[in-house]
Amino acid sequence: MISRRHFIATAAAGLAAPSVVTAQAFQIDPVFRPQNVRMKPDIAPGQILVLPRAHFVYYVTEPGVARRYGVGVGRAGLEFTGTAEIAVKKEWPTWRPTNEMIEREPHLYKKFIDNDYVQPGGPGNPLGARALYLFQNGRDTFFRIHGTTAPRTIGQSVSNGCIRMLNAHVEDLYDRVPIGTKVTVL
Repeated sequence: MISRRHFIATAAAGLAAPSVVTAQAFQIDPVFRPQNVRMKPDIAPGQILVLPRAHFVYYVTEPGVARRYGVGVGRAGLEFTGTAEIAVKKEWPTWRPTNEMIEREPHLYKKFIDNDYVQPGGPGNPLGARALYLFQNGRDTFFRIHGTTAPRTIGQSVSNGCIRMLNAHVEDLYDRVPIGTKVTVL
């Protein structure tokens, strides 16, 4: 597990190192920025709704109002649908692709083949800064709402099924939702 001291030292070294500046920094489409929006008043506060085709997550904050975030979602055939609950929340989670992911794309996951390697949490981890683990009937679905190291995928259907958010956005959602929050993916 990465220690706080190691993380701070690594971040400081990265800031001190020269970097290449791209011609245009990434800017998320304003529609995908977090914002409060109107919601059907009959949807109970305290739950999360995911509309994958629209690429939005809604956290219902009060009757008729939700906090909306832009997301990236699973590509065709890999998406999660149904109802789950957040049973685990983790800051800077560790990650290992599922066996199905390794089998589907072994060229992407070579370092995970024939071993038990788990990638430590940190800025280079595909789950990003936070992860909300979705469970059904007490069992892990292996689907997550999590941060991403690929911010340009917000608004797209390209993941292996998880719901991706910008790290700052998932940190905001993470702080708002408790364990046991109902999640419905339509």
